[in-house]
Amino acid sequence: MEVEDDHRRKELLVLVVIVVLASLSLVSLLVAFSYYCYISNKVSKRLKIRKRVDLEDEGSFANVEKNSTEKGLQVFTFKQLYSATGGCSKSNVIGHGSFGCVYRGVLNDGRKVAIKLMDQAGKQGEEEFKVEVDVLSRLHSPYLLALLGYCSDNNHKVLVYEFMVNGGLQEHLYPVRRSNSVSVKLDWETRLRVSLEAAKGLEYLHDHVSPPVIHRDFKSSNVLLDKDLHAKVADFGLAKIGSDKAGGHVSTRVLGTQGYVAPEYALTGHLTTKSDVYSYGVVLLELLTGRVPVDIKRAPGEASLVSWALPRLTDREGVMHIMDPALEGQYSMKDVVQVAAIAAMCVQPEADYRPLMVDVVQSLVPLVRSYRTTSKIGSSSSSSASKSPTAHDKASSRD
Repeated sequence: MEVEDDHRRKELLVLVVIVVLASLSLVSLLVAFSYYCYISNKVSKRLKIRKRVDLEDEGSFANVEKNSTEKGLQVFTFKQLYSATGGCSKSNVIGHGSFGCVYRGVLNDGRKVAIKLMDQAGKQGEEEFKVEVDVLSRLHSPYLLALLGYCSDNNHKVLVYEFMVNGGLQEHLYPVRRSNSVSVKLDWETRLRVSLEAAKGLEYLHDHVSPPVIHRDFKSSNVLLDKDLHAKVADFGLAKIGSDKAGGHVSTRVLGTQGYVAPEYALTGHLTTKSDVYSYGVVLLELLTGRVPVDIKRAPGEASLVSWALPRLTDREGVMHIMDPALEGQYSMKDVVQVAAIAAMCVQPEADYRPLMVDVVQSLVPLVRSYRTTSKIGSSSSSSASKSPTAHDKASSRD
């Protein structure tokens, strides 16, 4: 009997072990199967999200194309634009935009245009192309360069703008020898008007659009001049939609041009409309001084235009020390001090201390109006009197 009991106990023990091992195996299989289902589901979701994003990107540009066509933008073929630029002839190159060469062109209907051709395919160029078409198809202001049409033909991405005869402000402030373009001497009255018109361009982006548009690459080469030297803001390839909250910011990769980028944006990537205000202040300093924003050939302490000029903008003697010698005898001390004060506020290191563009515009309007009035008075008197600083000081004191 005892032998039978031992045998039964052993059989029972073996059976229990087998059941336990089978249960563990089953649990392991269930766990493995569950994990497999979890991973498969996660991968599937990611693929679906990626596919949806890709479709949204395609759809977003499809919407851009639809909206832009509805708003009067013409869609060109590459063949049309290639012909308009004389086969992208080097003799027709008039500049470089944020992602390619800009050519002078003539369309079949005789219109003179500026044609910007993306010279390197890639995600950044594609994005800039989409942004510029999207932004400019929705913005309409006499102070912004008008986009007339575009071409998105296979790998060819081309933008077609109205033609600005006198090109960029930069090339007239700093004429380059051996350049094909003819520079125009910008007198004080013209510089004052250009500063106001450029300010109105940024004011439109910041205050007349909701949410605001931040240019992000405002500089003197992106202020273009027509045949009468009126200014328009151009090149929106790096533009960014800003925060619709008062004092809010958007976080983004730091892009822009050295010497024009606001310090807080450069340090943190936090972009606001005040970042454009800083860039505008740098351009205003260029108009005052005739100096480039960064010049390493200058004496120690003078390489950075902002660092060199800012301490001198708050007193009369300091302001006179930084003025462009080419402007001598064309301005009144009163007006220069006011413009210098505006520039000083715009390039403040702390963004909160900078003015809004609407405030800048309101400050410049009476100065430009004063010069228009003075010019009319001067035109009816002798030319020597109209150009005399003393005569203009008297006219300014009457306003």
